Amino acid sequence: MAKLKIFNDPVHGFIEVGEPILLSLIDHPYLQRLRRIRQLAFTSWVYPGAVHTRFNHVLGAMHLTRTALETLRNKGIKLTDSEFEATLIAILLHDLGHPPFSHALERVLLPHFHHEELSKALIQNLNNHYFNQELTLALQIFSKQYSRPFLHQLVSSQLDMDRMDYLMRDSFFTGVSEGIVGTERIIKTLTVVNEQLVVEEKGIYSVEKFIIARRLMYWQVYLHKAVLASEKMLVNMVRRAKEIFLQNKPIWTNESLSFFFLLPQNQRIELTDEVLAHYTALDDEDILYAIKQWQHHPDRILSELANRLLNRRLLKLRFQNHPITPTEIAGLQAKFAQKNNLAPNLADFFVFAGEASNLAYLNSDEEPILILTKSGSLTNIATASDISNIEALAKKVVKYYICMPE
Repeated sequence: MAKLKIFNDPVHGFIEVGEPILLSLIDHPYLQRLRRIRQLAFTSWVYPGAVHTRFNHVLGAMHLTRTALETLRNKGIKLTDSEFEATLIAILLHDLGHPPFSHALERVLLPHFHHEELSKALIQNLNNHYFNQELTLALQIFSKQYSRPFLHQLVSSQLDMDRMDYLMRDSFFTGVSEGIVGTERIIKTLTVVNEQLVVEEKGIYSVEKFIIARRLMYWQVYLHKAVLASEKMLVNMVRRAKEIFLQNKPIWTNESLSFFFLLPQNQRIELTDEVLAHYTALDDEDILYAIKQWQHHPDRILSELANRLLNRRLLKLRFQNHPITPTEIAGLQAKFAQKNNLAPNLADFFVFAGEASNLAYLNSDEEPILILTKSGSLTNIATASDISNIEALAKKVVKYYICMPE
């Protein structure tokens, strides 16, 4: 009998995994590393329960994908066992490339790479060195290179199992009820037309709720002003630590952190086995330990940022509807530098401006959410919806912010 493993998940209940290759992947260090990477970085500074990990999330996303694939099979969509298993592998591995603290350190250690590119490289690495090319079909599905696009759309699209799980999971652990969506109903109304994933018309209201929930979660959770401030503080702290390291001044780092500090920042490097080995050696615990060491560093900027972040004395971030002018930010930086006896060029570690944007639904012809009407035609959700909100949500909302001490 095949071995069956059961994960007791607080969001989905019992998640059963029996496929040997999935169990082997779950046990691999690349997957186990995700236990040590928080899904929402420093969001627990605002919502104390938000300490769940990427490992929780990928298991949940895989569970939803299995349910979706079984639903499609029950509707007569032909799926080979290889396609079924490969799609589960693709969603299980889709977050391998996240850096420590997830999106907070995106493009910081490797500035020219998005985490999805790193996930692809790590899947390829697993395929070449550990799984004897058994992941080739999963890699094709993940990379959108397989002949059946709907399999990739289950993994990555505007209505994928990744988004469905993280909305439910992040809502559960933060306690923000606006993120609750009817995933079961959406999944049960999925079907395939011309190899494209579509939603039957009876599922349209659940999809509308999904899009609205995504918008609300972005402003209430992912782009909450205290969450954004803490993430920017972390980025500035790592930037300062790197400057000190490159000046050959004493500073605590480990081997992998030193490796990335030494990499050239102005060019895209090759993702060699060495780069991937150092990348997967780092997780939240390495960065947290570094921060605890840096709080005692003689450099005022580094130690102040570390102390503030560890003790939740965050910089204050204020949103506004218009951009902060260069003159305005320069004046605030000069005032801060003078008050704290700092060189003017160092004030931007504490006083800075930026923008945050939210696009709940991308209304484009490239990959819209399609509704299958009772007459058999396919219609974009923005057109099919009988509420004007969806078209409004298809417009990018940009908010400008300024961040500085109290």
